[in-house]
Amino acid sequence: MRSLSLLQGRFIPKKSRKRNETTIFVLCFLSLLFFILSRIIPLGEGDIIKKEMVRASEIMAEALEALRKCQIEKGIVLDEKADRNRTGLIGVEFSSITTSVGSLEAKRTTTNPNFAALLVYLLKKAGVKAEDTIAIGASSSFPALIVASLSAAKAMNIEPLMICSLGASQWGANNPLFHWLDIQNCLQSSGIFDVKPIALSLGGEEDTGNDMSPEGRSFLIEEAKQSQIPFLDEPNLEHNVQARIELYEEKAGRKKIKAFINIGGSWANMGTDSEILKLNPGLVRVKHFSQAEKRGLIAEMAMRKIPVIHLLYIKGLAQRFGLPWDPEPLPNPGKGKIYLLAEERKTSFFLLAGVYFLFFALVYLFRNKKFFYKYTLYYKVLYNIKFN
Repeated sequence: MRSLSLLQGRFIPKKSRKRNETTIFVLCFLSLLFFILSRIIPLGEGDIIKKEMVRASEIMAEALEALRKCQIEKGIVLDEKADRNRTGLIGVEFSSITTSVGSLEAKRTTTNPNFAALLVYLLKKAGVKAEDTIAIGASSSFPALIVASLSAAKAMNIEPLMICSLGASQWGANNPLFHWLDIQNCLQSSGIFDVKPIALSLGGEEDTGNDMSPEGRSFLIEEAKQSQIPFLDEPNLEHNVQARIELYEEKAGRKKIKAFINIGGSWANMGTDSEILKLNPGLVRVKHFSQAEKRGLIAEMAMRKIPVIHLLYIKGLAQRFGLPWDPEPLPNPGKGKIYLLAEERKTSFFLLAGVYFLFFALVYLFRNKKFFYKYTLYYKVLYNIKFN
């Protein structure tokens, strides 16, 4: 019995206060790290994000229906060959307010209501939350992407500050009978949106419509005056960009602009440095900053550490995020691969939780490795004494 008690005293370790303190410190550090990461990565928001994505898509679908009715009321016959899905957001091939060539397939692709869902995802990824303020620089060449952006803003309960150019490329909002201001008025009178642009411009070459017909320029200038929305007419790029920045900041007030959405390839947003053409569509990281006289609004916003969402090169955008190219019919809201993006948040949670518990287990095992070794050795010796 004495030998057994000696063995117990020898092989069962006493608690080490220092080791316990170290273990507690390490576990506290891991818990704090897990907490911080869970705050940085909005874990568990997958269902919420998906709900907002679906809601944005539904709002855009409602907007398309309202636009159809408005065009019928105005006696405009939809070109079912060009606008196969009868969206009311496909313009004409040529008109007095057309600025440049455009892809009909790309314009039809953007009428998919799930582009609004994509905008929700990208804004969430940029860190935008409810009641935040965002800036939008839009070309009427892609009216459907404007509608998608406003739908996402409404679904997320955020404030969009938009500056819109009225000239448009082929198949955009280039129908003089139903240009962007008509689209905007229709959506407001239908109760879909209650926001107006904070400023307008002609767009086109040097943002002065030099690539439009003289009749087209005069028509849009008069339409802008009647809208009573501030009008920008500045052919100097640096001054034009600065004027836009000042307008955004003035309208934002004390709020910070949390993201910038570029829609289309307007001169003011893109600038004149060819490096900007290398940007991929989506949430982008601008690495090249040219001199101020060549720098557009995209680079200017990026220099101010404001996340930029770049909506151009539609085919690449669609392929990247699993949206169908030139679909017929249009997908129903809530249906499509795009909604799988919301599941990333759930996957991130399980991965992070798994790593946390793995480290927790490793710390525990390391803390007790000497105990397990001595405890096993004790019973091995005890067994030999008892049975040998």
